[in-house]
Amino acid sequence: MKAVIVSDSHGLTTELEMIAKLHGEADVFIHCGDSELQPTDEAIQPYRVVKGNCDFHKHFPNELMINFGDKNIFVTHGHLYDVKMELRLLYYRALEKEANIVCFGHSHLLGAEMIDNILFINPGSLRLPRNRREKTYAVLEMTDSEYIVTFYEYNGGMIEKPLKFKVS
Repeated sequence: MKAVIVSDSHGLTTELEMIAKLHGEADVFIHCGDSELQPTDEAIQPYRVVKGNCDFHKHFPNELMINFGDKNIFVTHGHLYDVKMELRLLYYRALEKEANIVCFGHSHLLGAEMIDNILFINPGSLRLPRNRREKTYAVLEMTDSEYIVTFYEYNGGMIEKPLKFKVS
């Protein structure tokens, strides 16, 4: 299975459309908030979207649960869980939601890490990356034995070698 994960696009549309077209075979497209787009905008249509702190309309939920094969993905922007400081509150919410994978944004810092058998993924930002110049998104591939997280620049170029985590 394959998920494409973006966040913090802050009004961009061409990039969202390009990523969806580039990865058309993905099982799910996820936007972790701060799209600053209306739900009717064509660029956001392929994506399952949560509300970020810069999304001022009421159309997107604060959280989503997505079935991903036999796993559960919890999606939130992160501002409600102080993710710029630490992941503890988000971790506890993931436990409450019985999530295997957590996708979030807000900090504009890309990263992936496994904490107590829960995979946390922040795809970075498509508009305003922090601590790097590349405008990024993530692709999660899940096999029977591992999660593979690959970070890409918005034009589709891989920016780091894939990270691999054991599926439990």
